[in-house]
Amino acid sequence: MKKKALIIGSSRGIGRSILKSVEKLNYEIINPSRKELDTSKINSILKFIKTLKKIDVLILNTGGPPAKEFFQITDQEWNKYYNQLFLGFVKILQLIKINKEGYIFAITSHTIKKPENNLVLSNSFRVAFSSVFKTYSKLVSDKKISCVNIAPGPIKTDRLKQLVKNLKSFEKKLPMKYAADPDEIGYFVQSILKNKIKYLNGVTINFDGGLSDFIF
Repeated sequence: MKKKALIIGSSRGIGRSILKSVEKLNYEIINPSRKELDTSKINSILKFIKTLKKIDVLILNTGGPPAKEFFQITDQEWNKYYNQLFLGFVKILQLIKINKEGYIFAITSHTIKKPENNLVLSNSFRVAFSSVFKTYSKLVSDKKISCVNIAPGPIKTDRLKQLVKNLKSFEKKLPMKYAADPDEIGYFVQSILKNKIKYLNGVTINFDGGLSDFIF
């Protein structure tokens, strides 16, 4: 029987690259559309989870909010992204059933360690979820379920193109002089699954090409 992988937010970018990489490992892929699963709407999550049985791999991924300064953010945006980036994923962790020796990957952002002023919505809720995810990793570790938080830096996605006016000029300022292709993250996830790496649990992987200045 094939193992099952639920990949949320797989229509493009990092999510799509992870989906393509996991497919090569002969997993049965579950990749709901926004119509089937909208993580900004709790009722949508509750309805979707009821259709699932146990899975082996869970990828928690979603697009980022608009870049806005603190005083520009509306109540509607606070509420929407609270659900999409925090509460929605928390509810999924509470309700979903992961098989023993399974894997959960959360795709967050390198800004969880170094917040950026114009990404307040993303910073706030991704930091909060990362804290919950760390706690959760300890609660399921006795089942050998490995939880890995991948915090991407500059990755060549539509999101980066929205945030950066001149990509080529921006890349020249990066330590490695390029923004990574999303497939690099896809291959990273694939490698962990293929080689059954289990002891990498409860960690945050800063996938930023050496951009960050901090040690831990």
